[in-house]
Amino acid sequence: MKTSRKARLRKRHYSRMHKAGGLNLVSLMDIFTILVFFLMVNSSDVKVMQNNADVPLPTSTAEQQAVENLTVQVIGQSIMVQGREVARLDSVTDSDARIAGLSEELAYRRSRWSEIPEHGLEVTIMAARDTDYRLLRKIMQTCVDEQFRQVRLAVEAEVSNG
Repeated sequence: MKTSRKARLRKRHYSRMHKAGGLNLVSLMDIFTILVFFLMVNSSDVKVMQNNADVPLPTSTAEQQAVENLTVQVIGQSIMVQGREVARLDSVTDSDARIAGLSEELAYRRSRWSEIPEHGLEVTIMAARDTDYRLLRKIMQTCVDEQFRQVRLAVEAEVSNG
């Protein structure tokens, strides 16, 4: 027996509407690939240095972006290199020209370089705004003595109201 045209259309429509749905993964993967590339390209523009709440940095109108390099921090009574304590402030005397623990750590880090650039290695010093200048000067001198001659001081960007 032959089915009518209307019955065939109804059957085709019913079978089409009651099929198990499928997920098109190709377009979903395309979207995620584009998103990953977008995030990779744009994440390189952001330069944020890791700062502890213990170190209230001085404010400045510096316009240069932060550069990620070796970081020396003065936190409380500790001098830290990349988050590792290398010296205590109570062991630093006024007669010392250099800070021994800091000098040893910088010498170790310098030894890992195959060749030291002509202008020296880079280091960023993060110290609170109320840090004694004589201590800051000793830290800078220790860095320079160990071939870390490009010394930068970390500051907080001044917020302009205009």
